[in-house]
Amino acid sequence: MSNFAERFGLWSADQQAQAAEIVARIDAGELDVLRFAWPDQHGVLRGKTLVAAAARGALASGINLTTTLLAKDTSHRSVFPVFSAGGGFALEGLQGGADFTVLPDPGTFRMLPWAPRTGWVLCDAYMKDGQACPFATRRILQRAIDRLAARGLEFVAGLEVEFHVFKLDQAPMALADAGQPGTPPAVSLLTHGHQYLTELRYDRVDALMDLLRQQLQALGLPLHSLEIEFGPSQFELVFGPTVGLLPADTMVLLRSAIKQICQRHGYHATFMCRPKIPSVMSSGWHLHQSLRHTANGVNAFMPERGSDPLSPLGMHYLAGLKAHAVGAAALASPTLNGYRRYRPFSLAPDRAIWAQDNRGAMLRVLGAPGDKASRIENRVGEPTANPYLYLASQIVSGLHGVEQAMDPGPSADAPYETPAEQLPRSLDAALAALQADPVLVEGLGKGFVDYYCHIKQAEIARFNLEVTEWEHREYFDMF
Repeated sequence: MSNFAERFGLWSADQQAQAAEIVARIDAGELDVLRFAWPDQHGVLRGKTLVAAAARGALASGINLTTTLLAKDTSHRSVFPVFSAGGGFALEGLQGGADFTVLPDPGTFRMLPWAPRTGWVLCDAYMKDGQACPFATRRILQRAIDRLAARGLEFVAGLEVEFHVFKLDQAPMALADAGQPGTPPAVSLLTHGHQYLTELRYDRVDALMDLLRQQLQALGLPLHSLEIEFGPSQFELVFGPTVGLLPADTMVLLRSAIKQICQRHGYHATFMCRPKIPSVMSSGWHLHQSLRHTANGVNAFMPERGSDPLSPLGMHYLAGLKAHAVGAAALASPTLNGYRRYRPFSLAPDRAIWAQDNRGAMLRVLGAPGDKASRIENRVGEPTANPYLYLASQIVSGLHGVEQAMDPGPSADAPYETPAEQLPRSLDAALAALQADPVLVEGLGKGFVDYYCHIKQAEIARFNLEVTEWEHREYFDMF
């Protein structure tokens, strides 16, 4: 009997050859275990670890995961009635916590340098009949990439990722600390902050930086630079440009890798946008993006004239990003916490606007004739974003601008003063804007958008039931 990949024709010839190479490494005794990782609706890696002998057969057959994973919000609570008809999703085959299959993409295989004799492979989600799972976000990005390919274009992206790393003082594991979510760890600072790019501060954390450098380079990630950021215990890593799915695959792997590496060495890493610490600075994820012509690899955004910031195609794409920025905000900033970052005069955007080489604008344009790195930097994202959804929203938005030959208008040289459409100030407002954007709804799929918004509304509802410290301090003694 044929395996899952063969039965439904899910692997290309290249993937079949790559799978054979993994099997050869298993047969040579190089692996003890193989981790099958699947990026869920939040961009969090889930999956199973199989011993080498079992992993050998599972490569082409896939492994089964329960469909309840598709029902989880960020607290790991199921927010759909999974034992009702259709599993709460109104889709056949998802009821009762039934299985779905995750099949490896063999080209993503890595050996994990921090976990001896451990392999890792990224998977795609399928239903039992071989159809792509409708809630699989990696597939949503692939569909957007396919739309570009039909025009002879490829998506290119580089990542600037800010995050915090603290010394781990105590991981509360008493019985009372259990729950969803559990008690967060007690931590202390590695840097005091507010000495941006200061060499002395960098040298003091060189042990951590060198640890991350070694491990991420051993993973084969395109690490470009390591930096001391402005906030206390805040850092930034910059990754060189990659094509297609690879920027998103890089993001899910690097987030998981950094957290695992830090945990093993007495640190706590977080990609939360704005942790509750004194003098905090918000963390962002700046996405540098461009398109290139598939036929010759030439940057399609590179202008021909010195007075033009980008090519005509690049300007149309820019206009699409600007036009759909409000609708796409829920995908770039998917947490309640992320909306505390959008504020004026903060190096974070507060409105849908573009400018030439201005870090106050949401869309920072960097381009010149002959500059092969001509690109758009979108500064709207937070580092918790599901990268498949964030990147898909960019392609869908930009393509609409190209198809309609849209004009982005003039550069906003005073981006916090120029009148423009304001970015949402809450996750609730962002979700409403997403559902009201017909281009994004069609590009991502209405069924997926409804599903995604349902999960996020459940998170908002839980938040609204909690009494915050601010409320208690504001009202408890006053009234």
